Amino acid sequence: MGNQMDKLSHLSYAEVPTVDPNGVDTEDGPRIGVSYIFSNDDDELEDGCAVDGSHKDPNKEEKHYDQRDEVECAVYNRDECIYEKRVKSANLEVYSPENLLNKCKAGDLVEFVANGQFPHWAVYVGDFQVVHLHRAEVKNSFLTDASQGRRCRIVNDLYKFKALGPDMVVQNAMEQVGSKDRELSWRNSEGFAAWSRFGKREFKTGGEIRIGKQPYRLKIFISDTHSHVLEFQSLEDMIMEKRRNDHLGRTAVLQELATHFSSVEEMKSEPDVD
Repeated sequence: MGNQMDKLSHLSYAEVPTVDPNGVDTEDGPRIGVSYIFSNDDDELEDGCAVDGSHKDPNKEEKHYDQRDEVECAVYNRDECIYEKRVKSANLEVYSPENLLNKCKAGDLVEFVANGQFPHWAVYVGDFQVVHLHRAEVKNSFLTDASQGRRCRIVNDLYKFKALGPDMVVQNAMEQVGSKDRELSWRNSEGFAAWSRFGKREFKTGGEIRIGKQPYRLKIFISDTHSHVLEFQSLEDMIMEKRRNDHLGRTAVLQELATHFSSVEEMKSEPDVD
C-alpha cells in the first residue's frame, strides 16, 4: 500500500469492547471508543440520501419526521454534562420553516430534521437567513431554502456551554461564508454551528489531541432504566457518532445494540480451546 491509508469509518459494535451486555450503565469496565480521524464529512450524505445510501428526490414535498424515532442521549466531559437530548427535559417540538421564522432571533442555532437523514445545523443571522456548512462550503441561505423540506427547531439549549453574545455568534458565522474544502475547520454542520455560538476550539477538526484517556462519554438511553455508554477521545469524534445514530434513528440503533449484545453473549458462552 505504500503511504496510502485506507479510509476508516465507524466500527461495528461487535468489533470493539463495550459495556455490560445487559445495557446497564455501570462505573467499571471497558467502553467502546470509535475514531473518525479518516472519515469523510457526513454532511455529504444529508441531501437526497436514505439510510441505505439510496437516492431520494430532493424536490419532494415535506420529508417525514417522527419524534418517536429520536435517539435520546447525553454527553459528558468527565463528570460534567455538556449535552442532553431527552424528550422529557428538552423542547424537541418541530415546526415548518415558515413558522420557525416567527420564533428565531439572531444568533439562534437551528436544526433541520427528517427521519433517515443526518440532522442539519445552521446559525440564524437575521433577515430570514441562516449560515450553514453545506456540501463542504459555508453558505448564507434563506432558512426556507436551507430546510429542503425538513421540519426544524431552535436548539440553543442542547449543548450546555455558555453562549457568546448574539452579535459575536453572527459575526463568527458570517466571517466564514465562502470558506470551502481545505479551508474548513469542521467536518459537519453541527460542529460549525456550535463553534459559531460557543466559540470552543473543541468543535473544530483537530481541536483536541487524541492521546491517552477518553474523556467524553456518549450515554444512549435504551429505556428509563437502561443505557449504553461509549467513550471518545475528542468532542469531534463523539459528535460524529451521535450524528450517525440520529441518521439511523432510534429503532435501528436499538437493533444494532441488541445484535451486538447477542454476539457478546455468544462469545462468552463459547468454551475455551486448549
